[in-house]
Amino acid sequence: MAILQTIDRCIGAACRGVLYLTLAVVFVILSANVALRYVAGTSLASASELPELMFPWLIMAGVVLAAQHGSHIAVVLLTQKLGAARRWVLAGGSIAVAVLYLSLTVAAWPLAEIAADERSPMLQVPGSVSVWALMLGFTLLSIVTLCKLPEIWADATVAEPEAAEALAHGA
Repeated sequence: MAILQTIDRCIGAACRGVLYLTLAVVFVILSANVALRYVAGTSLASASELPELMFPWLIMAGVVLAAQHGSHIAVVLLTQKLGAARRWVLAGGSIAVAVLYLSLTVAAWPLAEIAADERSPMLQVPGSVSVWALMLGFTLLSIVTLCKLPEIWADATVAEPEAAEALAHGA
């Protein structure tokens, strides 16, 4: 269980790093572009391309972090009424969610191959960069979901079903 928590923490740290870096870079680029427009009447040639390329990475990092904190998707109405079966339903649901995220990763693979041939006009970055952000995000969501399984199993019998439910559907 300690190894799963370590993996979960490492994924969280990496996603926070990506989130902070991409948000800062996008903010600086857009601010510089606005300043250049007002001061010099010109703009950076790649000012629209870089934020466009970084946005999927920003979003997927945020989605993975939201899943880790149980604030991504949660439906608690049904599972609150299950009683002893809740543990099995939440664990089974988490496994199903992990498998579905992995299937999204596999389904996106051909899209990455197709998008690799497309290049951005100014920077000549392959279009697959955005698809890789989705694929990595889906894979990390699957891992995060599986890392939470021991917590879901342990917390499914506590008096506060919302906590266990949030863990189960946070991925």
